[in-house]
Amino acid sequence: MTELLTSAQMRAIEGAAIASGAVTGLELMERAGRGVVTAVFAEWPDLAPAGWVGWGAGPPDPPEYLDQEKGGRRAVVLCGPGNNGGDGFVVARLLAGLGWGVEVFLLGEPEKLPPDARVNYARWCEIGAVAPLRMAEVDLWEADLAVDALFGTGLTRPLEGEALLAANALATRAFGDDPVVAVDAPSGLCMDSGRPLVPPEGDGVAAAGLTVSFHALKLGH
Repeated sequence: MTELLTSAQMRAIEGAAIASGAVTGLELMERAGRGVVTAVFAEWPDLAPAGWVGWGAGPPDPPEYLDQEKGGRRAVVLCGPGNNGGDGFVVARLLAGLGWGVEVFLLGEPEKLPPDARVNYARWCEIGAVAPLRMAEVDLWEADLAVDALFGTGLTRPLEGEALLAANALATRAFGDDPVVAVDAPSGLCMDSGRPLVPPEGDGVAAAGLTVSFHALKLGH
């Protein structure tokens, strides 16, 4: 039987692992980012670099790492205000290390990010820019890949504002069969019920072509 967890159970498992010293939050974030990129290349093999066999010894040396024009592939990464956003910064860094051009947008203020997410925000800022998330300025349609790292399993309130606009745009792209990967959950989907967290007037949808879940599936998957 497949194990299904609630959002609270998942947080408890991660918290216990970190508290035990078995793993750090930063290590979990790095694993999540690598897992997302690996899953993307498995789902859409044409996006994988030539000769891709996995991570091996790690990302390229800094000169190649910083060449955002190399390779021709483009990704747009939408990062949220929590640790899901931190996973997104890792994904952005890893893709850039593989020669992708990467645009990163942040919903919220950098100084309010949780500690581990803030570390990965800073790591990304060493090689690329972060723009405030304003969907009028985001071009999802010319990118080879859109990464939804806005909200993970802990979202309990309806989306609004730029977050709602982003979720709807990501869903539109996904329904058009253009690659969209969601980190742990499509933003706007309640992971304890599987229902979209839409405004009272009911305008909103959550979808992705690929959702990469960590440790175990949640009830909402």
